[in-house]
Amino acid sequence: MNRALLDWLSANYPDVAVVMASKYLTDAAAFKPFIEAGILDFGENRAEALLEKKAWFKDQPIRWHYIGTLQTKKVRKVIEHIDVLHALDRLKLAEAIETHRTGVLPCYVQVNISNEPQKQGVAIAETVAFVKQLSSFKHLRVIGLMGMAEETEDTERIRAQFNTLRQLRDEIHQDYPDVRGLSMGMTQDYHIALELGSSVLRLGRILLAGESYGT
Repeated sequence: MNRALLDWLSANYPDVAVVMASKYLTDAAAFKPFIEAGILDFGENRAEALLEKKAWFKDQPIRWHYIGTLQTKKVRKVIEHIDVLHALDRLKLAEAIETHRTGVLPCYVQVNISNEPQKQGVAIAETVAFVKQLSSFKHLRVIGLMGMAEETEDTERIRAQFNTLRQLRDEIHQDYPDVRGLSMGMTQDYHIALELGSSVLRLGRILLAGESYGT
């Protein structure tokens, strides 16, 4: 476990939450060192895996984040078991959640900040209107925006894409005060996301070993 990174983040970015991508943890024992280190937020990108792993920790105060694309047909099965959704990206998904969720689900709207056709997410130009549509849903509460930067060695491109997300958040926040979070930054680009004001990092591989950290 990369305890040095966790300590560095805690010391330098105490208000930034870390969501551990638990697809890398294949049994209950693998979770133990992370829970003991204080990580209680875990993210899954498959409905079946989330349900299986949540059953391992019925007595633990773990918050389960859904960080991948959620298929509409899987909503009924999994939606009551999610604490936070990071990938609300289409109206049909919102409507399915509204139908099958009993309580209010905190959500991040996923924005395609890299404009890559293969990536999920609301188009940048359509994000404000989409958030406005969601404001009438009783079982959804948009708490921020989520974005994944392009996989590139060009750090300025990554920085520009994260900055686009931050500017969008700032614009939307003026009319929707709950929209204040920024879920951005993964193993390959978390340090840039921190520079641009990320409030939630979604980290996986880098937490498993003593890889480099910092800026």
